[in-house]
Amino acid sequence: MSQAVGKNTETENCISSGSIGSSLKQSPHPAQSHEAKLLNGSLASHQQQQQQQQQPRTNGLTHAAASSAAASSGFGSAVSGSGSSGISPAAAMAGILSGAGASTALPLPHNSNGLQSPYEPYRADDSSYVPVGQFFAGRSVFITGGTGFMGKVLVEKLLRSCPDIRNIYLLIRPKRGQEVSTRLTELLNAPLFESLRREKPKELSKVIPISGDITSEELGISEKDQNLLCRNVSIVFHSAATVKFDEKLKLSVTINMLGTKRLVELCHRMLSLDALIHVSTAYCNCDRTDVNEVIYAPPYNPDDIISLINWLPEDILDQLTPRLIGKRPNTYTFTKALAEHMLLKEAGNLPVAIVRPSIVTASLNEPFAGWVDNFNGPTGLVSALAKGMFRTMMCEKNYVADMVPVDIVINLMIAAAWRTATHKSNNLLIYNCCTGQRNPLIWSEFVKYAMCSVRKHPLEGCLWYPTGELRMNRPMNTLNCIVKHFLPAYIVDGVARLMGKKPFVVNVQNKIAKAVECLEYFATRQWRFKDDNVHALLHTLSPKDREIFVFDVRHIHWDKYVERYVLGFREFLFKQRPESLPDSRKRMVRLYYLHQLTKLVAVLLTWRFLMSRSKRLNDMWSAFLDNALKMARLIPFL
Repeated sequence: MSQAVGKNTETENCISSGSIGSSLKQSPHPAQSHEAKLLNGSLASHQQQQQQQQQPRTNGLTHAAASSAAASSGFGSAVSGSGSSGISPAAAMAGILSGAGASTALPLPHNSNGLQSPYEPYRADDSSYVPVGQFFAGRSVFITGGTGFMGKVLVEKLLRSCPDIRNIYLLIRPKRGQEVSTRLTELLNAPLFESLRREKPKELSKVIPISGDITSEELGISEKDQNLLCRNVSIVFHSAATVKFDEKLKLSVTINMLGTKRLVELCHRMLSLDALIHVSTAYCNCDRTDVNEVIYAPPYNPDDIISLINWLPEDILDQLTPRLIGKRPNTYTFTKALAEHMLLKEAGNLPVAIVRPSIVTASLNEPFAGWVDNFNGPTGLVSALAKGMFRTMMCEKNYVADMVPVDIVINLMIAAAWRTATHKSNNLLIYNCCTGQRNPLIWSEFVKYAMCSVRKHPLEGCLWYPTGELRMNRPMNTLNCIVKHFLPAYIVDGVARLMGKKPFVVNVQNKIAKAVECLEYFATRQWRFKDDNVHALLHTLSPKDREIFVFDVRHIHWDKYVERYVLGFREFLFKQRPESLPDSRKRMVRLYYLHQLTKLVAVLLTWRFLMSRSKRLNDMWSAFLDNALKMARLIPFL
């Protein structure tokens, strides 16, 4: 959900642990001292028993924040069932449900700009510079989430811009009785890969499916395939995640946290791993207004949350979820924040970097402008606006709408992998991939551009003329939802029933309302995502690599981008060809006049109703008309 700054909504510096109960609070003990060291940047190997000596890994957190995090890191051994606390799981659960504990907040780290490896700008005379495309030559890459929105673009970009890449292994889950090979064939036959199929068909044979499941032990990968990956893979992109905002906590933890942990365990076995790129989200720290490129202390110990979902019944866990996530709006941002801390703790000496995109939207340029394959985020709402079914929303119009095109994110991920592999560092670097600092777009501008574009390039079968307004008055917004969304929906569905057709508009409006509810948190708040690492990385690339792997958001022209965005979902989501635009525009003109006529009739009926109910108003209106007629008679003599 991009940016120009109005009033800032200040949030707390960190998440409160909530009134979870006294059993959630821990006094410091040796295990927590180790946790404090982890937060301060010192990492032992993920196999602690090996006692391997490594260089400390830093992430920008101060010791004070780390110690505070350790002191209030969640359930501790009470949840995990260790004997040090002497509290049974039943007692811990009773404390959680009682909600008796005092909330604690973690302090904002001092000087939390991150401990970065030095970025030296590109020099033409640097003979050691390895172009990004050349760096991937002969290498094999492993991708999780490769069948998702971002994963598809990543695969296509690697094949097209890194032609000498050896293999791309995709983790694919068998689905609805389909084998992974069948799913891969469907993936590569998508419109996204059309240019590759036409110009470089042999490149597609480099994509190899790996049967697995991110929710299973060892990622559901067979021992044979695990050995294959460990021998051959040198770059890993981890983008698999559940992005549903209303996902159950158990499944969200399983995918976003346990999936990450299992992948890291596999990466530790890889013989020649040079880079692991973890895709997080800029909103994982949405409990604070200013978000630097560091890992912040989490509200709970991730291992304790994992233990909790393993022994708590799911219905009790659902009741407990609001208390656990605290001031975060959903389980997605909550588990993504914990996954980052888990990665810091488990990575050991692995070469790791984290990319945090904001709201990922349709492509800017690659493989072609406007490509999108889902209705998530703003796409669904703009689509509903284009259909004439969405007219009002709670949103602060002067706040930044931090959107970033998907190809910008992918290019940054590839460049981050190149940098991580070619410049070894003890710092776990984070890249906030956002637009708000360098090229802000505010919500009112986004809606203006979208409104203009959906009228200029209307959808076939548009139900009404697209209009809409952003509001911060909740009662007024609710009234408009009833009058403009649900009342027409019930009328249309009633007519459909009388005609013997299946009603659907009310159901669609319910889905829109649910989507709006999920996005409202992000549309009524504003964040400042610092992107210094991204800006510094950009200047380490050669001019040619900057042209090939574009992630400089300053080059985005938002009005043109939104227009291509609308054309993109028209073609790729609604499957409507450009040839249908002339007829759709004629229909839009008719809808415009019908919309204006409806407003005029509504005003006249309202006025007539008021006149019939008030004699005084009727007399005032008659006097006004008499005076107007008298003035009209004098006009010829003026």
